Amino acid sequence: MELPKGKHNEPVVRVQNLAIAYETHGGDVNAVRDVSFEIHRGETLGLVGESGCGKSTVAYGLVNYLGRNGKIVHGEIIFQGESLVGRSPEELRRLRGDQIAMVYQDPMTSLNPVLRVGQQMTEVLTVHRGISEDAARARCVEMLHRVYMPDPEAVMGRYPHQISGGQQQRVVIAMALLNNPALLVMDEPTTALDVTVEAAVLDLIADLRRDFDTAILFISHNLGVVARVSSRVGVMYAGEMVEQAPVREIFAHPRHPYTQGLMRCVPRLGADKAGSVLYPIRGRVPAPNHLPPGCVFEPRCDYATEHCRQERPALRQISNRHMVSCLRAEHIRASEWRPTEDIIPLLPAADAAEPETILNVDGLRTYYRQSGGSPLDLIGLGKKRYVRAVDGVSFTIPQGKTLGVVGESGCGKSTLIKTLIGLEPMTGGEAQFLGFDLEKKASQRDMGLIRELQMVFQNPDATMNPSYSVGTQIERPLRRFKVVPTNQVHAEVVRLLRAVKLDEHYYDRRPRQLSGGEKQRVGIARAFAGRPDLVLCDEPVSALDVSVQAAVLNLLLEIQREQGTTMIFIAHDLSVVRFFSDYVAVMYLGQIVEIGPAEAIYAPPYHPYTESLLAAVPIPDPSVAQQHIRLEGSVPSPLNPPSGCRFHTRCPRRQLLPDGGAICEREVPPMQDAGDGHQIHCHIPLETLHDLEPVVTIAA
Repeated sequence: MELPKGKHNEPVVRVQNLAIAYETHGGDVNAVRDVSFEIHRGETLGLVGESGCGKSTVAYGLVNYLGRNGKIVHGEIIFQGESLVGRSPEELRRLRGDQIAMVYQDPMTSLNPVLRVGQQMTEVLTVHRGISEDAARARCVEMLHRVYMPDPEAVMGRYPHQISGGQQQRVVIAMALLNNPALLVMDEPTTALDVTVEAAVLDLIADLRRDFDTAILFISHNLGVVARVSSRVGVMYAGEMVEQAPVREIFAHPRHPYTQGLMRCVPRLGADKAGSVLYPIRGRVPAPNHLPPGCVFEPRCDYATEHCRQERPALRQISNRHMVSCLRAEHIRASEWRPTEDIIPLLPAADAAEPETILNVDGLRTYYRQSGGSPLDLIGLGKKRYVRAVDGVSFTIPQGKTLGVVGESGCGKSTLIKTLIGLEPMTGGEAQFLGFDLEKKASQRDMGLIRELQMVFQNPDATMNPSYSVGTQIERPLRRFKVVPTNQVHAEVVRLLRAVKLDEHYYDRRPRQLSGGEKQRVGIARAFAGRPDLVLCDEPVSALDVSVQAAVLNLLLEIQREQGTTMIFIAHDLSVVRFFSDYVAVMYLGQIVEIGPAEAIYAPPYHPYTESLLAAVPIPDPSVAQQHIRLEGSVPSPLNPPSGCRFHTRCPRRQLLPDGGAICEREVPPMQDAGDGHQIHCHIPLETLHDLEPVVTIAA
């Protein structure tokens, strides 16, 4: 059934009092309750909120893609003047991929790994439009050009695994737009992408909204991403819409306590470690079947009264196009909020004296042997080729300080710390830690070295045994390293749990009974159980909600202050790195291109690659001025890196040199000393780099 096209001034989709439930053995669980919004052509509504707030459930409910046990309990979904509730599966199937398209977080959930890209794309047109294969192919190539895909004709002949993650996501977006849908639903489409690729995709989304006049529902937990692409923002909490307003209004004047709390959890790009504080929201999102009787946010709200505990507020308009679900919205101001004692994190202690160097890395190299797949390789006579994952990295870290490492995927960040921890063999160079040589792999290292050098991984599930309790897993390093006498192990585990803001009731729980943030806290407790001098953190907060992220960052800072621990901190979010680190190293294709104190890295002069990374960071404030600098192409292969400066193939600043950057192709760039330990490896003179405009300008 073909739905009629709506009038331009009517919303493409209008959702009215939508309620969605899931059938369980214990009865229906109401995941979404009384949600209302509308989206017009050429408009993007951003949905934000913590995990479990119902954002994705709303998106799936638009086309009744809820699974066997999901159902729309009541409410209306009006799409281009026609109700979608009660439509047959066949009618909805024809809508999906035609007039309503969806882009998921992981592009591989939408791409068939055994079919070429061209086959999958042309099928969209031949099925929904009935056009010929040749016409469909020409249209697909045209759309790949439109989403800035390099060499689209070649991409059409490749399998999904033969293109990068950013290219996979562009293919999915192109597929979604082939039929010029009226509504495009995007569920966390940039979460798994590098910051530079994410910036290009967000630019693309803004262009497509304008050029195709498409209505977009954009779901994300990242406030910076939402600020960049949205016209209006809806904030969801525990299955309800608690605030809705134009994007600038909601970021400048958030009125709901939950929205205000989210803003206080996000590190600001201009904020430094010494002078900024994150304030996580207390508690967690309640389970859908255990909601409080009054306002759903009341147990976590600093403004709650007895009235809030008894009455559930409705979404109401408090100013022009600004709606909020709060009984006290007219009486609270974000600028007047003061933290309660239980959520005030400790700031880093002031330095009493110049700390001594605890880690010295000089010319570190980690190469991987690459097989060419020829018969000669099978007998060891083939040409030796190496992936230069880490290629000549040097740095030092003073005791009690944090070195943040940033860069795109494939730049060597994780390989660097895996080499230091002993999970990857060192090919060359030196690494000295407390007098220990880190050349040996972990299995060959002295037990004292293993105790002093620990790691916090990105995914705690991958490092926790699901069969053992939390207490047992924290006990293991205590017993193995003989940190305390045997009769004091239990008490020490309880102390560690309390140190990471978990009580002793967690001792006997299994990992499956914990939230993502709680699992990461257990991972931190286990890493610090041996009281190490150096802890390596590999993306420890990237998969966490903003409130949990703020709590974990504060926790790491507090432990660092109390124990004087030194850290290496890897993250793709430059705002987080700026907040958490004392020093920052920027890596590109296995090498450090810039390193220095954190405050120096975020202001001119900086390496052109650093400048590009800063320009790509999504900032949760639409009023902040940010330069538009985008990198062309992908990171070259570390198997065959470019000659001279490895960044020259993508550098947007090469033309600043008198020869147009020809020297960059021939010669390795020199190290230029900008003072105070700030080093930049670039052919462009420091004076020229210093005269460049700051990437980010934040109003006073």
